[in-house]
Amino acid sequence: MENSVGIVQTKYCKFDDEILLECGKTLKNIQIAYETYGKLNESCDNAILVCHALTADAHAAGYNSPDDKKPGWWDTMIGPNKAFDTNKFFVISSNILGGCRGTTGPCSINPDTGEPYGHSFPVITVEDIIKVQKKLIDFLGVKKMIVVGGSMGGMQAMEWSIKHPDLVKTTIIIASTARLSAQAIAFNAVGRNAIISDKFFNNGDYYNKENTPDYGLAIARMVGHITYLCEEAMHTKFGRDFKDKPNFDFGVDFQVESYLEYQGRIFVDRFDANSYLYITKAIDYYDPGSKFGTLENAFKQSNSRFLIICFDSDWLFTTEQSKEMVSALIGAGKEVSFIELKSPCGHDAFLIEYKEQTKIIKSFLKKDEPDNEVYLQTVPQNPVEGEEKS
Repeated sequence: MENSVGIVQTKYCKFDDEILLECGKTLKNIQIAYETYGKLNESCDNAILVCHALTADAHAAGYNSPDDKKPGWWDTMIGPNKAFDTNKFFVISSNILGGCRGTTGPCSINPDTGEPYGHSFPVITVEDIIKVQKKLIDFLGVKKMIVVGGSMGGMQAMEWSIKHPDLVKTTIIIASTARLSAQAIAFNAVGRNAIISDKFFNNGDYYNKENTPDYGLAIARMVGHITYLCEEAMHTKFGRDFKDKPNFDFGVDFQVESYLEYQGRIFVDRFDANSYLYITKAIDYYDPGSKFGTLENAFKQSNSRFLIICFDSDWLFTTEQSKEMVSALIGAGKEVSFIELKSPCGHDAFLIEYKEQTKIIKSFLKKDEPDNEVYLQTVPQNPVEGEEKS
């Protein structure tokens, strides 16, 4: 693909020390899966941390092998001369705590028992996710950085700017919010209940069993996927078209039903039901305005400048929610740029509408382009070598 970062390797590092979580419990021997693109400069200040959305992973750009049919999930935005230009910046992407794509989560082995954590994995928050990411950033030697994220990734970017003001100089938040609406929490609750109600859930301890809660996870994905689209997108794509003809039963009749069934079916091949529970709960809890009294007070902790991007058809994280962040940033005396883009793609627009986003982001990041063109030639070796855990 033109301007691709090419073949990239997902790397893994482990940290032996314990991390205290917000729930009061601790985790140790945490593994982090990550990828990097571009080179860190000698000043260690040209890094961009890309924070992923709910069910993505560390593989954000390029290909893991020559046989890969699809590139990383944000390949249209990361690479030479793209929005996050790897000719100029050192781009980092890591799988989040609680995930199932290489970073410690419910399906990882509990070092105290030798068995998968399952439902014994502690409940986590976005703040905990950032605490683990910070260990990776320190390991890589980054001194100053830009943080960007869409959807849940935007929440992480926001928390980074609040928690680490001396490290984060620029923050880009796309199709996100400072806190979920009651409606968004309700959709997450329905998804979690679908998983928990699956007859093979077994209180979260389904690993190494013959059957797993695939049916419940597929339904959760179907519910979630509805929120990622919008009425216009669904009408354009499916309308009221039948898959074939009416069956006069309760099977799959309509094209939209077939599409959702397909999305649910392929999702269970790459994601873990427990991870879905833990990560959706983490974003339900996120509310920096509540923690600091007001959202304005939360943003006062930051030294970053901000770019907020939203989409007019996104009814999951609305333009009004983005404007709430902008107003709070202005009240906190921060430098903020804001734009609403028109798109028929709903919430998924942040993954699809890359051309307009590229123009805006490249212009916004002009101020952050490094003057120092001397790059470090080596990447740190893992503190503890580790293999990927499924």
